[in-house]
Amino acid sequence: MPDRDAALETIQRELTAFARRARHKAAQLHPDLSLVTYSMLDLVNERGTCRGADLASHFMLDKSTVSRQVTALERLGLLAREADPDDQRGQLLRLTEAGTQLLAEAYQQRRRSFTKRFETWSDEDMADFAGYLVRYGEAD
Repeated sequence: MPDRDAALETIQRELTAFARRARHKAAQLHPDLSLVTYSMLDLVNERGTCRGADLASHFMLDKSTVSRQVTALERLGLLAREADPDDQRGQLLRLTEAGTQLLAEAYQQRRRSFTKRFETWSDEDMADFAGYLVRYGEAD
């Protein structure tokens, strides 16, 4: 078990460092964006539109927290609300053109960063790592 315990310590330390770097990178993309708000934009982009309750559920956040984040993203001109055609009481969130552009630029920056970071890795190592990340994520 000592090797497993040591591996768990390393995994915890490295994932924590990864999260810190991700927060820092989000702030570099836009000074008013946190990792959470950036992630919200990314999910809205992925889904096309979604409700605030969907964001709260996906990120396991309180609806009031999501509401504040959505309002901040609206003020930045990155997100817009529109009436839900299936429920006139509800609102759908969608990216604005500026939000779409910001995410496209962020994607290109991340792609360049990952390409550089993995340039010395073999194709097999990258495939293994990708598989491990998927497997780890599926546990949720």
